[in-house]
Amino acid sequence: MQFETIILGAGAAGMMCAAHAGAGTLVIDHAKAPGEKIRISGGGRCNFTNLYAGPENFISKNPHFCKSALSRYTQWDFIELVDRYGIAWHEKTLGQLFCDETAKDIVAMLVSELEAAGAALQLETKILGVSHDRTTFRVETEHAGTRRTLTAKNLVLATGGKSIPKMGATGLAYDIAEQFGLPLLPTRAGLVPFTFPDGRFKPLSGTALPVRASADGPAFEEALLLTHRGLSGPSMLQISSYWQEGQPIQIDLLPGTDVLGQLKARRQSDGRRQLRTVLGYLLPAKLADYLSVEWALKGNMADQSDKALEALAERLTEWDLRPAGTEGYRTAEVTLGGVDTEALSSKTMEAKTVPGLYVIGEAVDVTGWLGGFNFQWAWSSGWAAGIAIRNKA
Repeated sequence: MQFETIILGAGAAGMMCAAHAGAGTLVIDHAKAPGEKIRISGGGRCNFTNLYAGPENFISKNPHFCKSALSRYTQWDFIELVDRYGIAWHEKTLGQLFCDETAKDIVAMLVSELEAAGAALQLETKILGVSHDRTTFRVETEHAGTRRTLTAKNLVLATGGKSIPKMGATGLAYDIAEQFGLPLLPTRAGLVPFTFPDGRFKPLSGTALPVRASADGPAFEEALLLTHRGLSGPSMLQISSYWQEGQPIQIDLLPGTDVLGQLKARRQSDGRRQLRTVLGYLLPAKLADYLSVEWALKGNMADQSDKALEALAERLTEWDLRPAGTEGYRTAEVTLGGVDTEALSSKTMEAKTVPGLYVIGEAVDVTGWLGGFNFQWAWSSGWAAGIAIRNKA
C-alpha cells in the first residue's frame, strides 16, 4: 500500500499535519480513538491555546528554533479555525483558552479537517518496524491481526513523548529518530508535581494558596497545592520544567505583600496574641500551624524583636525546599528534551540528513509552559510540516 505521506501518531500535532499535508496521507495510531490526550486535557475541556503564546513561553536547548513555526501559524490562526467550527470557548486566567463544552469538539474538528484534506486515519495499528531505502519509507504494521507493509515518500514522527504511559505513551519517536541517526537530548518529566520523603506534607493535603515560585528559571505567580505526596498546583508544575534533581526550589508564600510591614503592624495591634496565631491571619490555618512547629515559632507578638520579625519575613518570602524528586512520567503533562532541534529545519520540521523525515510536536526538544502553550506548539509545528509536504508534492 503506497502513500505520499505516513504520519505516526493521531494526536494534536499528527492530525494538524495531516490536515495540511493533503491527499495521499495516512495517519496511524495504536489507540482506539484519535486525540486521546486532547480528550482528557484541561479537565475534559482542552486548554487548546493561550492568548499570549510566544517563543518566551518555551524551553529548548535552542530557544530560537520555535520562532519560525509559532510566527507563521499563531494562536490567532487556531482560534479562527475553532470559531469556524462554531466551538464555543472562554478565557480563564493568564490567557488560557478552554472549550465551553468538551475537548471532544477539538478532536472532531481535527478529524473533519484531515478528512476534508483527503487524508485517512487508521487506528488500533501497531508499528512493527520502520526502514528507508533513500527514496521510500517502509512501515511494517499490524492491524486487525493482519500484517502489512506501507510505503511513503514522507514519514512524520508525531507520537509524542513518554508522559502519561497509561495512555499508551512510549519513546517510539525517539527510537525511530535515533535509528535514522538524529541526535537526542536526555528526556525527563515536565509539568509534574514534586514529591517529598516520609509524607512530609500529608497533614496539609488539600491546602492551597497563591504563591510565587522559582527553580533556576523564571518565577511563576500561581497557585500551590499541598498533597499527601508533596507539592502540586500550577506554580509547582511550571517550575518543575526548570528544576534539576538535587536542586532547591524557592517559594514566596505571600507574593505582593509587605510581610515585614504587616508583622510589625500586628505587633502593635495584636501584641498579646501568640505569633503562631497571627501567622494564621496571613496563611491558611493548617499551614500556619505546620510552619510554627517546623520553624519553632514561640512567644507573643509583643515579644518579637525587629530582627526576629525580619528573619520570619524572609522565611515566608523565601521558603527554601529541596524535593526528593517528581512523580515522573506517570502524571507529567509533557516530556522535556527529545530530538535535538539542530537536526531539524525550523521552517519545515524536516530532518536535515534524512530527506522526507519530519519530527513534530512533543517529540522535539521544544516544551511549553503550562496553559495551552504545548498545544500551540503542536498546531504550529504540525502546520509547518504539513505545508512543507504539500508544497513539495
